[in-house]
Amino acid sequence: MREIETIQKIQDYIRIHHKDDDFDIKDVCSTSGYSRRQIDRFFKKYLDKTLQEYVTAVHLTESANELLNTKKTILEVALNSHYETHEGFLRSFYKKFHIIPSAYRERKIAIPLFIQYPISHYYALLKHKEELFMGNDLNLCMITAKERKRRKLIYLPSHHAQDYFSYCEEVGCEWEGLLNSIAEKYESAALIELPDKLVETGFSKIAAGVEVPLDYDKELPEPYKTVELSECIMLYFQSEPYENEEDFCKAIESTYTAIGKYNPALYGYKFAYDIAPSFNFGADTSTGARIAVPALLTD
Repeated sequence: MREIETIQKIQDYIRIHHKDDDFDIKDVCSTSGYSRRQIDRFFKKYLDKTLQEYVTAVHLTESANELLNTKKTILEVALNSHYETHEGFLRSFYKKFHIIPSAYRERKIAIPLFIQYPISHYYALLKHKEELFMGNDLNLCMITAKERKRRKLIYLPSHHAQDYFSYCEEVGCEWEGLLNSIAEKYESAALIELPDKLVETGFSKIAAGVEVPLDYDKELPEPYKTVELSECIMLYFQSEPYENEEDFCKAIESTYTAIGKYNPALYGYKFAYDIAPSFNFGADTSTGARIAVPALLTD
């Protein structure tokens, strides 16, 4: 656990200070009490990246956001991302995202932005799976109905996944950054459960995806797929906020429990899992867990 705590401490430092003008990777090492070599070993073991690769991914993702959301020149964006030259920034950006900065700013296509997953969340999920925790004290659940017109679903299918953990083991973690880079999305990227009609032979029901307007036609990398969805109502179930970050598994579990106990017919709805996916948006201490399920009005 000491290695996990060290990585979390470094992740927190990078998240807070990576935009500082005087940010230096040497300072990251000095605050941890470990040598650069030891930190690289920890990061490679648990995050499959060296410290420099991790920091570079953070800076390039920040630069991508600046390219779309500011009018700064590419050189200004490069300098803000701690690159000394335009050329060095261009090479690094292209290596990471397979598109040059100017083309990305013009075309606004989906790219795999880097998400700084706290390593403590990963191990909290492992602990949750091992303990098979079923009961919790997060019982309050709010429900909101949103109408959805015909639209498209952009999704990345899996072959064998049965839940979030096995999905990320199979396809990796870049899906969240890429899907969230789509400006036209209705909601943030989510783990989804596909209706049977969208599950192709050799694939499972578990995927990741976002909904976008029907006229969305920008290019997407393989093996992402798009499909049209019929109009329906999405019922959003949201748990109450919680204090301990490691309780995100419990928050999601309690929300699924609430869905299982909910009787939509009392309010003029019926669940419609056969026409659209359900969406698991995860959980956050400030907002709780959010899950959306498809429904239709009863006759």
